[in-house]
Amino acid sequence: MKINKLVLTALAGSLLFVSCSDDDSANAPSGAYDNGLLIINQGNFGHGNSEVSFLSDAMELENTIYSAVNSGALLGDTGQDIGFKDDLAYIVMNGSNTVQIVNRYTFAHVATISEGLYNPRYIAFENNKAYVTNWGDGNVTTDDFVAVIDLSTNTVTSEIAVAEGPERIIEEEGKLYVTHKGGFGYGSSVTVINSATNAVLTSIPVGDVPNTMFEDNGKLYVMCEGKPSWAGTETAGSLKVINMSNNTVATTMAFAGMSHPTNLVKDGNKIYFTEGSDIYSMAQNATTLPAEPLFTTEDQGVYGVSAFAVGNGHIYVGDARDYNSNGKVYVYSLTGALEQNGTFTVGVTPGGFYFND
Repeated sequence: MKINKLVLTALAGSLLFVSCSDDDSANAPSGAYDNGLLIINQGNFGHGNSEVSFLSDAMELENTIYSAVNSGALLGDTGQDIGFKDDLAYIVMNGSNTVQIVNRYTFAHVATISEGLYNPRYIAFENNKAYVTNWGDGNVTTDDFVAVIDLSTNTVTSEIAVAEGPERIIEEEGKLYVTHKGGFGYGSSVTVINSATNAVLTSIPVGDVPNTMFEDNGKLYVMCEGKPSWAGTETAGSLKVINMSNNTVATTMAFAGMSHPTNLVKDGNKIYFTEGSDIYSMAQNATTLPAEPLFTTEDQGVYGVSAFAVGNGHIYVGDARDYNSNGKVYVYSLTGALEQNGTFTVGVTPGGFYFND
């Protein structure tokens, strides 16, 4: 889930019931899941009720597509991330310690990677390999790693030891960039790895709790949410821009007060992010942060955005609600107006959006 390990532990102990609704009943699979948005519903940690929903470009929703396509089979516990490689989708299952592989367009099951993963988080690809960040044992600060998977055999062939709490991972020009959100603790760095040799090249200091990032034109944009109030010493968020040619922070934009931004994405020449229930937008080449949000989701009762994406002329917001019952997805225009028929009920804890075009 998009929270540090300490909060995850608390949630795992408190989420004792599994909910359902008419949206989670068995669907007749459409058989075509391109030209739309895949939604990973994490489910309740420890209950094995994770699923995937599909929202078409025509704004038609289909829930529980994995189970519907695969004869009622269960996806697993706590779906964390989906990565695309050619015609396949790799679904990282945090609680099950697996990666489920499906055809990204039909969602028919292809294979399961079930060995060599321990608290897996996010996935990236380079050549014929996949790289998956792993937290390891939450009570151990020195066992975190990036698993290297041979895609020809779907087996973990090696591990790259990294600092505690590796989270998001992207590949660019033969290098892997890994944010360290911190796991049970609070991280403040980005690790750079040579994907050809699996060697750690350097660690770049950034702000506290880096969560999301994207690369564009030789620059790495990293959103750091800062330490929360319950961390002991609260810190504010910041947006860091890293020069990837020399792995140094070229620009820092600090948030005023004790703001804790997250969900950094790029669409066109604009950057979007969230803070609480507010959605912000700014020009990618801006040198200052926006003072006011583009719009707020308070009217929809969203007080913490659990999933976020911008694309195809829309802004998509996931709301986990109480993290126990079925969540909501809201679709807005780029100006922040809720689209007509733009409200959908999905599975428990919508945690990520993936454009499958």
